[in-house]
Amino acid sequence: MLYDINLRITYTYEVPVSGGRHVVRVLPVSLPDRQRLVAGTVTCTPPPEERRDSVDFFANPSTSILFRRQHEKLVIRMQARVQLEPQALTADFSPDLAGFPAELASVWSLDANSPHHFLGASPRLPDDTAIAAYARGIARPGMTIRQIATAICAEIHKDFVYDPKATTVDTTPREAFKLKRGVCQDFTHVMITALRSLGIPAGYVSGFLRTIPPPGKERLEGADAMHAWVRFWCGTTAGWLELDPTNNIFAGLDHIVVGHGRDYSDVAPVIGVLKSYGSHKTEQAVDVIPLQ
Repeated sequence: MLYDINLRITYTYEVPVSGGRHVVRVLPVSLPDRQRLVAGTVTCTPPPEERRDSVDFFANPSTSILFRRQHEKLVIRMQARVQLEPQALTADFSPDLAGFPAELASVWSLDANSPHHFLGASPRLPDDTAIAAYARGIARPGMTIRQIATAICAEIHKDFVYDPKATTVDTTPREAFKLKRGVCQDFTHVMITALRSLGIPAGYVSGFLRTIPPPGKERLEGADAMHAWVRFWCGTTAGWLELDPTNNIFAGLDHIVVGHGRDYSDVAPVIGVLKSYGSHKTEQAVDVIPLQ
């Protein structure tokens, strides 16, 4: 499947700002046998005084930009063409929970894809007793790692209400779990916390999700969105799999990966600092256009 992706993030400041330094992570990543970035660009208006394109520890493309001049608005644009390959879901070769620690201990690598980076607490995901109890109530003796993850994904989808007004980007998993409401980031953070509480390595996937309009309706420009879902490690044979708790599905041809991390803090689309006072407004528009 071939896609053209267009993203625009606009920051409008109440008063002119200066001294801004940001890291932008919005360009889709190339993944062996899964996804290929055919071409892609990240541009800014106004143009930054300094710019550096690099790859971070988790192999995510990132762009570091620096502004010295004052500006009242910042527009970040990303254009990309991405080729996705279908991923067949094979038989379940993951071990059960009892035999999992021994398999995990056999992994000596500490590279970016190592499951050991995704086991403990991370910057936005501390241990949580309530979420851990929730996970223990779902996992049953004899269930495989994949069965446990699939069951937790389905339970979150059933118990939580998608509500963009209920949470913010800074809402903690504990708060979202109490509310049983939120958006994809919240569902993903709760599921990661639940899996880690059982000793299952789990991480955050940032990307794009193609949305399909209702029958008879035109696709609205800018109506697609950045999305988040979960990757979890199923052992040395099965490796990493991905589940989308917002939609209760395995990630497929409509899920385009931008980056992997331990939680949102590792893959936030834009982070940084600037000199200013007053408020600002942020707008985001995404188009994911299938070409074949």
